[in-house]
Amino acid sequence: MSALERPVLVLNRLWQAVNLCSARRAFGLLYQGHAHVVHAEDSDLYSLDFARWAEQSRDYKGEDIVHTVSARIRIPRVILLLLFERLPSKEVKFTRHNVFERDNHTCQYCGQRFDNRFLNLDHVIPRERGGRTVWENIVCSCIWCNSRKGNRTPQEAGMRLLRKPRRPRWRPLIAPESADVPELWRRFLDVDCWKVELS
Repeated sequence: MSALERPVLVLNRLWQAVNLCSARRAFGLLYQGHAHVVHAEDSDLYSLDFARWAEQSRDYKGEDIVHTVSARIRIPRVILLLLFERLPSKEVKFTRHNVFERDNHTCQYCGQRFDNRFLNLDHVIPRERGGRTVWENIVCSCIWCNSRKGNRTPQEAGMRLLRKPRRPRWRPLIAPESADVPELWRRFLDVDCWKVELS
């Protein structure tokens, strides 16, 4: 992965994690004045604009550096958007791709994993019988099982579902337990960091 493609955590104006972007996109937002870099020093956090970040980068000796014509600039780990307050939607959109993801690209009848080319969406209760196109009635099935089932329920076709289809829960951006998550990200992704007693 090139240095400009490295992921950068994006915070909204309220310091809540809302997205990941590439370092290239982060530099664009910084340079245009739409964002600041969040920099940690000891246990303190600082918000630095592009000019101050470039100045801060001068003496940095690490490898996460981008070279410009006249300067070396450190790749930020976290940026703070200056005008954006919203949080991303917590509902997973119903799409073909997301059904495949929910079912792990596995036919819910025979249990085999397939490439998307060999998968269909199947109505557990057929549409002709009032089955709706919703998370709870759609499963991923291979072409062969879908043809075998036809316009019948799984019971009528003598087939069994691996698991009952459900609406997936929204997943946060990243699992904070992951070993390759930068330490600074953990301060914004790990709920335990924010559990403090208020007096």
